[in-house]
Amino acid sequence: MPQPVRGAGLFIALTTPQTWLPRAGSLHAHAIDALLRSSLFLLFVFCVLAQVMLVAGLLPRREQNPRFSRIWRWIATGAIVVLFVWMTITAEHLWSTVRLTRAEANAVPVEVTGVQFQWYFRYPGTDGVYGKTKPELIDAAGGNPLGLDPSDPNSQDDVVSSVLMLPVDQQVDLRLRAQDVVHGFFVPGMRVMQNATPGRVSEIHMTPNHVGDYAILCSQVCGLGHYRMHAVLRVVSTQQFSAWMAQREAAQTAR
Repeated sequence: MPQPVRGAGLFIALTTPQTWLPRAGSLHAHAIDALLRSSLFLLFVFCVLAQVMLVAGLLPRREQNPRFSRIWRWIATGAIVVLFVWMTITAEHLWSTVRLTRAEANAVPVEVTGVQFQWYFRYPGTDGVYGKTKPELIDAAGGNPLGLDPSDPNSQDDVVSSVLMLPVDQQVDLRLRAQDVVHGFFVPGMRVMQNATPGRVSEIHMTPNHVGDYAILCSQVCGLGHYRMHAVLRVVSTQQFSAWMAQREAAQTAR
């Protein structure tokens, strides 16, 4: 837990996300933290400059050359425009690496489904194909929260879990769905946040690079039970992940 800071320590805390954000657990997280750190630093500088200008405006001063003042105003405006354009381009590039670019061929596929008030994670099994689902077959109490169609052979080895298990140092291709309302898939430790919307599939990918447990939250107010809609992302070694998948697939096909 970060300790309270005063004076110069406050500036360091504001410009160093590692002091108040969860540990970065994915490859792209460090780039996002760097952008956040630079943004906070620049905002801090502009805040200080704005206060200096306000104070300077209250002090008596001799008249300046109007042309000289106009030139400096244009320079200041141009510098701010260039700065915000750079920040926008950098942020869009980071976002595209997570959201828009294609996942690697060997990425681990996982389907993420949000439903009031639970997250479910489905793996396609050894055949690599997701089985069919039908809304009329959804029965969470009966062990079929996603409505898997038992008559579809591809659904026989599908693994459904309430814990998102992922192998370390391997890219993961996440496909987000929602059964009822809009849910926000938010993993602070992975620096990932994406809405799961009914009727459409959203795709994001990431590469976990630190073993451990990470909190999964819902960033959208999705109903009265929103406060309890959370899950765990567990990053394990490749061997542990393979063993877990084999155990879950065996249990699934034995039903």
